[in-house]
Amino acid sequence: MAAVFDLDLETEEGSEGEPEFSPSDVWPHGELRAAGLEPVGHCEEVELTETSVNLGPERIGPHCFELLRVLGKGGYGKVFQVRKVQGTNLGKIYAMKVLRKAKIVRNAKDTAHTRAERNILESVKHPFIVELAYAFQTGGKLYLILECLSGGELFTHLEREGIFLEDTACFYLAEITLALGHLHSQGIIYRDLKPENIMLSSQGHIKLTDFGLCKESIHEGAVTHTFCGTIEYMAPEILVRSGHNRAVDWWSLGALMYDMLTGSPPFTAENRKKTMDKIIKGKLTLPPYLTPDARDLVKKFLKRNPSQRMGGGPGDAADVQRHPFFRHINWDDLLARRVDPPFRPCLQSEEDVSQFDIHFTRQTPVDSPDDTALSESANQAFLGFTYVAPSVLDSSKEGFSFQPKLRSPRRLNSSPRTPVSPLKFSPFEGFQPSPGPLEPTESPLPPLLPPPPPPSSSAPLPIRPPSGTKKSKRGRGRPGR
Repeated sequence: MAAVFDLDLETEEGSEGEPEFSPSDVWPHGELRAAGLEPVGHCEEVELTETSVNLGPERIGPHCFELLRVLGKGGYGKVFQVRKVQGTNLGKIYAMKVLRKAKIVRNAKDTAHTRAERNILESVKHPFIVELAYAFQTGGKLYLILECLSGGELFTHLEREGIFLEDTACFYLAEITLALGHLHSQGIIYRDLKPENIMLSSQGHIKLTDFGLCKESIHEGAVTHTFCGTIEYMAPEILVRSGHNRAVDWWSLGALMYDMLTGSPPFTAENRKKTMDKIIKGKLTLPPYLTPDARDLVKKFLKRNPSQRMGGGPGDAADVQRHPFFRHINWDDLLARRVDPPFRPCLQSEEDVSQFDIHFTRQTPVDSPDDTALSESANQAFLGFTYVAPSVLDSSKEGFSFQPKLRSPRRLNSSPRTPVSPLKFSPFEGFQPSPGPLEPTESPLPPLLPPPPPPSSSAPLPIRPPSGTKKSKRGRGRPGR
């Protein structure tokens, strides 16, 4: 973790009559000459300032970046597209996430999650996880400078297509599996997997973003109890607060897989309470057009008992990778990004924001004045926030909430969508998914009932290696709201 030290380099004035320092005070002339040095009669005085002493990495701050567009907005701040206008990487385009300290420090959990996000972004390097270039702070704000993922959210493309073909879903799910497996190997659980948090690069590969709800140091056998996530993708053990581990990410991947292949998450209802009831004890219904391998994987991901869930055992991601649904995937090629993505964003330039919501991109980009003065004790929570990526150093020789996130609405196919009310959950009050309080889940959750046998259907198409030929995309469109 990088740290910033402010040193007072001004020296005290010497007493009158004290002789000036001379090299000969330390080394006699004879020893100087023996060392190949000559004594000099005059020594140049150099003022010790930041410019003359700190000749290493540049001093990074908001002044180094030009605001271009607004890409998103949340309860804690905004995300901008920016251009670097000073120092190294001049002209490079980034995404700048700006968080307000005053809103974060109100809750100790939010402060902890903010620090965890910054630490994870620094420590985790993976082809399918967003890269952090810089982190810095001002008196009232925190700044994360991230790589700009101009392909937009996977959510946008899923909304546009309605549903994905199985080979398309297979590609995205496989890349996400590698990303989750890497996080888990570092003792990190993600806990907020959903289409809105999966971005596409300009080449069409996925990148996980928004690590505000991650939990560190969850290794084999460890559990945590924080109630967080996005309802439609939350595992039942989070809802009943029985303690959860990395298996919750595989439930979320199963819900995401179901969403990709059918047009909505597997358990939805007219309000959040009923949605939670369905997740805890509802039947899983699978459409008949899914192939046997897809059906089998979805059912195994959505096992309510975490120990029986696909990926929930000691094998973690390795068990997922061995499932027949992924039998056409060459995992080494996929990790090296040698496999053609099913969709490559059509971008006119590095600054193209056509894949982002025009509700944001049409706004005037303004980083409002930083006029909040925090106490010294409050600012202690953000010590060590500053960071410069090693890749940036080499070339010179970056709103979450503790409360469950609200699911963004999406146009539907044929299945009902869960309207989400703007009500917030209090982290200090239990949520009642049924008229009475939930009993602790010492007994196993009710198993899923098997769906009717599917008609015979073909296996998912193989993922093709790079060939220069893109396959045509087909899918059922979603009616407008």
